[in-house]
Amino acid sequence: MQENNLSNQFVTFKIENEIYAIDVFKIREILEVPNVTKVPGMPPMIRGVINIRGSVVPVLDMKMKFGQDKTAQTQDTAVIVTEITNDEGIIQVGIIVDSAREVITLEPDEIEEPPRLGIFIDNKYLRGMGKLNNEFVIILNIDKILSEEEISQVATSNTAGEEA
Repeated sequence: MQENNLSNQFVTFKIENEIYAIDVFKIREILEVPNVTKVPGMPPMIRGVINIRGSVVPVLDMKMKFGQDKTAQTQDTAVIVTEITNDEGIIQVGIIVDSAREVITLEPDEIEEPPRLGIFIDNKYLRGMGKLNNEFVIILNIDKILSEEEISQVATSNTAGEEA
């Protein structure tokens, strides 16, 4: 199930009681939740933009993306700054998660196809499922997490943030 251009190391994080993972090569940095500037006209899942060393980075609430309530901010809440690759190139997007955890290694034979039933996330967002100790890890395909329309909205929020 392993794709050639991806690693077997993953940054793990929690949303609600589930453990998720993203390929370590897709992560730029992990931050405490900074001040997020709201951008008018954006869908609710795009919480706004943050400034990272002069770059405007849109912030996506993963809970809302997956059809749940807005992420409540706690001392563990984090923003994982990712790189999403699409036809237009690479864009940075911050994702708000309940907590960042650790880097794990999963060998290709430890990654299984995602189940077709029993998971509330669309399979197109998933790279696979792994196991950490006795817990399942949902491995996201971060490049597929946003539709083309959502990427266009993110690009708009990025431009709006630069004008603000």
